[in-house]
Amino acid sequence: MTVHPSLQPYADAWTHSIEAISELVLPLAEGEWNRATPCPGWSVRDVVSHIIGIECEQLGDPRPIHTVARDLRHVVDEFSRYMEVQVDVRRHHTAPEMTSELEYTVIRRSRQLRNEKRDPATMVRGPLGDQVTLEQALRLRAFDVWMHEQDLRAALGAPGNWDAPGAYVARDLLLAGLPKAVAKGAGAPANSAVVVDVHGQLEFMRTVRVDAAGRGTLDKAPSLGPAVTLTLDWETYVRLAGGRVRPHSVADRVKAEGDPELAEAILANFAVTP
Repeated sequence: MTVHPSLQPYADAWTHSIEAISELVLPLAEGEWNRATPCPGWSVRDVVSHIIGIECEQLGDPRPIHTVARDLRHVVDEFSRYMEVQVDVRRHHTAPEMTSELEYTVIRRSRQLRNEKRDPATMVRGPLGDQVTLEQALRLRAFDVWMHEQDLRAALGAPGNWDAPGAYVARDLLLAGLPKAVAKGAGAPANSAVVVDVHGQLEFMRTVRVDAAGRGTLDKAPSLGPAVTLTLDWETYVRLAGGRVRPHSVADRVKAEGDPELAEAILANFAVTP
């Protein structure tokens, strides 16, 4: 148990997903590590390398001294270049090297979480290299490993855990970005409402209300006259909000009612992850 109850749900979600990832990749043959995932430019090996690298940084390990090649098509800005370092440095590691480093990293991180005695508000180095609270850092790690578990499952044809503890962390984090996507990204008109109705393994309905100043807020109360209602399944919601698919590729899985131009603009701005 962690000392502070507010950290426990994130620690539990992280543990559930990281153990699932370990079980997924342990039996893989060498060639299976090269399978493409929904993350642009990243193979199964690359996703696992990313997870290992970020967890090592959370442990306080120094970042590798490594220069990423300038001709990688999926490295498009400084953020993606920052993330690519931990991936590129492991790009030629063998399957046994990957699984052994993952296992060792999980053991170290699990011990760190079990012994965590700092206040949740303590400022620490976040997964993106910035300063965040300990609680937010662990929340982001729980989210990230669950999302990447789903990336690996998609690559390996092994669906599952869509309603795992990490899914609830992901739901709340992805929903937190929805008001900005609707109000700012899509430019929803003032004093309008947009309803998102999600079914499947996780079911929920949320309304984004845009006030007279153009600011969006999220609530659980339904709207009687929304400008747009989007109905979709949980898997599609995750893949759209997580930037794993383009709206046109899942158009048959999204039902849009109301203003068609606004609905198109919302879907075009639906991705809220970096």
